[in-house]
This record gives sequence, C-alpha cells and structure tokens, in this order.
Amino acid sequence: MTMPLPYCVYILFSEKDHLLYIGFTSNIQKRIENHNAGLTKSTAWRRPLQLVFCEYYLFEPDARKREMYFKTTAGKKAIKLMLNSTLEKLDYKQSKIECLFDEE
Repeated sequence: MTMPLPYCVYILFSEKDHLLYIGFTSNIQKRIENHNAGLTKSTAWRRPLQLVFCEYYLFEPDARKREMYFKTTAGKKAIKLMLNSTLEKLDYKQSKIECLFDEE
C-alpha cells in the first residue's frame, strides 16, 4: 500500500492579468476552489485561476522550502524554464511572477 504525498506546492495562472501565483497546501482541490471562489484575499481580484503546476511532498518542511525557493529570483527563472511551453501558450506576461504569502 502506498501512502499519498500530502503536501503540495502549486502554481496558478491568472486568466485576468496573465501572471502566476505560487502557493502551498495540504488539499490542492479545496485550495483551488477557494482561490476561484474569491475566498483568498491575494487572488480574489485575479480570477479565474488555472492550475499549471504542482509538486507533492511527504513532509511539510520540504514543501515549504520548495515554495520559498520558487519565490526567489532563481526559482522564478526555474519556473520559466520548466513551464516555457505552457507559459507561451497561455500568453504569460514574462515581466513578473506574483509571490504573495498566504496562509491556508
């Protein structure tokens, strides 16, 4: 029996402003629903939001560390490299990745 990985670092694409949002959660489905329902202050005005990336981790500190990395200059560059084709197709505004800090 395999144990599911409970922690997720995710990236959302805003269809309104064409920018990205980086976050962390232990329930990705509920978190996306909350974002798109306007229940997350930092993204409420940026809806609709589309999940474009997620990574799962067994332990919370590892997921938090990865989230913080993605919010650094080097992490933003890594995101652009990893998601280059996706970002091009979505007409991503290359100038900025939104990195607001939210608590669930």
